[in-house]
Amino acid sequence: MAAKIKKGDKVIVLAGRDKGRGGEVLRVIPSEGRAVVDGVNMVKRHQRQTKDREAGIVNKAASIDLSNLALADPKDGKATRVGFK
Repeated sequence: MAAKIKKGDKVIVLAGRDKGRGGEVLRVIPSEGRAVVDGVNMVKRHQRQTKDREAGIVNKAASIDLSNLALADPKDGKATRVGFK
């Protein structure tokens, strides 16, 4: 099946704790049917100290299921359905 959502698309979250929020797709994981959206589904990760990075708690965008996303209409910003002909 062809992917309806690709990297760089503007999307709206349809379900979950971030319902109604939108953002840009940073990464799509087709094998899992998930995508990472900027500023959506943020989780706190404990970061171990390395040479370049200090230890601490970091906010990171976690993946969200593609079924919970819809493309945002470029004209009005509302969620839209997409089909292929």
